[in-house]
Amino acid sequence: MVKIGDVLLGEFPLLLAPMEDVSDPPFRALCKQQGSDMMYTEFISSDGLIHDAKSSLQKLDIYDYERPIGIQYFGGQVESMVEAAAIVEAANPDVIDINYGCPVAKVACRMAGAGLLQDIPKMVELTQAVIRSTSKPVTVKTRLGWDDKSINIVEVAERLQDIGVQAITIHARTRQQMYKGEADWSWIAKVKENPRLHIPVFGNGDIDSPQKALTYRQRYGVDGIMIGRASIGNPWIFREIKHYFATGELLAPPTVAERVAAAKSHLQHAINWKGEKLGVLETRRHYTNYFKGLEGIKFYRAKLVTEYQPSVLFELLDEIEAAYGQAEILA
Repeated sequence: MVKIGDVLLGEFPLLLAPMEDVSDPPFRALCKQQGSDMMYTEFISSDGLIHDAKSSLQKLDIYDYERPIGIQYFGGQVESMVEAAAIVEAANPDVIDINYGCPVAKVACRMAGAGLLQDIPKMVELTQAVIRSTSKPVTVKTRLGWDDKSINIVEVAERLQDIGVQAITIHARTRQQMYKGEADWSWIAKVKENPRLHIPVFGNGDIDSPQKALTYRQRYGVDGIMIGRASIGNPWIFREIKHYFATGELLAPPTVAERVAAAKSHLQHAINWKGEKLGVLETRRHYTNYFKGLEGIKFYRAKLVTEYQPSVLFELLDEIEAAYGQAEILA
């Protein structure tokens, strides 16, 4: 049984990655329904929390049906991270996760996110300060290193464990790689092979099919898998992986009706959460992914991403279901 502190996650948990503009409550609700064992919020700026930025505070919204859930945040200064930890704890997540993996320049070049892979003592100091300031289990998501000349994840994992981190998720790329090239899970295996390490190690990067999930589980010995980009527009990947683990058989892909139902649920939840205007606007980025592979879908997609009236959007989604019926989803 995999545990983070007292949080039970099952024998081999599948985790939803924290993704900016994706892992919000409407999307998390769908992933939970499809079998995600633990989910994380979008990553949140410590400075945004401290300065009461509305967009940052709204990202703290979590719901009991999502549990167990972790709130992930980032920053580069000990004082602000400790102050923000109190705000995060007040939202009552099951876990507080620190982001040391975000590679984008506006974060990493300010010595936050993956930027702290250039200064491991500072990473350790910051993490320890957060751990001492909260009663919640603290976990970390990070990368292999800054670049291929400074891969230090085995040392980093051990040092973080020794100061009280209760689980680590490793994206098997360096910061320099961003999201390009193949993820090198052999380094995650090296972390797992360290006889001193006893905390759960979750692997992340390139898991986009049930077959690959099983292969990587067996080959690299991880305690669970975190899924990011492959879940966008495809929350069904969690149930597909679990079914494959249990039976060795692939589930049929979701039908057009299931895809329409997911899009409707996503839209309605977004409207309920952020209001009609923002809910409609923020759902637009997801339609392409929900209906990817449907021949001729561009006609409907163009309407979906320009329409502002919810009633019209729901009618368009009904039209898609009627037009495509049992049409095969193209790979």
